[in-house]
Amino acid sequence: MTSTNASGIDPAPRPKRRTFSPEYKLRIVAEYDAAPKNEKGAVLRRERLYHSHVKEWRAARDAGALEKLADKRTSPARPKKSAAEAENGKLRRQVERLEKELARNKAALEVMGKGVPRTREAAMGS
Repeated sequence: MTSTNASGIDPAPRPKRRTFSPEYKLRIVAEYDAAPKNEKGAVLRRERLYHSHVKEWRAARDAGALEKLADKRTSPARPKKSAAEAENGKLRRQVERLEKELARNKAALEVMGKGVPRTREAAMGS
């Protein structure tokens, strides 16, 4: 069974991944650390977070690397490609894949003896 309907269109769009600002991460770590032992889980449930989030953010904070808390996938330090550049890269990868496939198919035809002759004399049967 597949997850798409008969028309091939996925009925539900992909969910967007949550991102957290460095300030939010620091605030949550401080709140979690200040919470009494029996209320730490309530903080995580309220914010829909896992303990692993807090551990990772605390380690980054303790390392003194506030910039490490920034999400590198959405950071402004990493410029987004323009639509034309993204399309160009996609087309280059497609061309490379098709060229490899063509070379493999030509090699298979030559092995089977059905390859196209390379010279005009060979085509004439001389």
